[in-house]
Amino acid sequence: MKNKKLYLGLALALVLAVGLAGCSTGGTDNGGAEGEYTIGLVVSTLNNPFFVDLRDGAQEKADELGASLIVLDSQDDAATELSNVEDLINQGVDLIMINPTDSDAVGSAVAAANAASIPVVTLDRSANSGEVVAHIASDNVAGGTMAGEFIVEQLGGAGNVVELEGIPGASAARERGEGFNAAIEGTDIEVVAKQTANFDRAEGLSVMENILQSQPEIDAVFAHNDEMALGALEAIRASGRDIMIVGFDATSDAVAAVEAGELAATVQQLPMDIGSIGVDTAVMVLNGDSVDEYIPVELELVTQ
Repeated sequence: MKNKKLYLGLALALVLAVGLAGCSTGGTDNGGAEGEYTIGLVVSTLNNPFFVDLRDGAQEKADELGASLIVLDSQDDAATELSNVEDLINQGVDLIMINPTDSDAVGSAVAAANAASIPVVTLDRSANSGEVVAHIASDNVAGGTMAGEFIVEQLGGAGNVVELEGIPGASAARERGEGFNAAIEGTDIEVVAKQTANFDRAEGLSVMENILQSQPEIDAVFAHNDEMALGALEAIRASGRDIMIVGFDATSDAVAAVEAGELAATVQQLPMDIGSIGVDTAVMVLNGDSVDEYIPVELELVTQ
């Protein structure tokens, strides 16, 4: 009888030990301890230094928090972007951060993640459809206004201006243009040419060359990003004309150009902060914490 009780006691102890061991390994779906998440980052393009900085900021924060980060480059193509998101879904990531190529086209990618019950956070550019738990970006309207007000001040409220636009459909392009045009409204400043250069330096150069040939009087250029501003700078320098240029992003090349007196100003975003805050927000979401739907990142005008 004693032996029977002893055996029963040992069996019960063994069951409890196995149960406790099973409880101690709980955590995320990927089998790691709490906080050991796998996060996907789909970037519009890594050919732009701004988004390289965004990626680097995300990676630093992921390393700090012990999360795994998978980065995929969409090469400014919406179809590649969707394929990248589908790849991350198949890999079973816990959350996907997307820096959209186009705010409308990205809806299909967001919908695919939604269908797989994977939370989505957007960075720098928003998504016009689909369920997004948080959007992290600078206030692009405010930045465009900042650039416009600077140009109004420098030109004394009158002059001819060229606006180089970003990728059509990208929220950043639309909002920066909105803020800029609101700032010059009611002044004697006229936008004599407005054309997209797709946030690209080479296109900024070629588009500006064409505009210089068709517009004999240009006092200033506002480019929706620094890459286009630097392309325009090359075209203007080759033409020998004296035209003020204002960019947006404060990339290292643009800041150097401002310091050299080649660009008049650039609106400073903090791409590393956008990436870092993105990962921080992602981990909060995965931990079940509440986050704001829109998380703004500060702006500042960089001048000589």
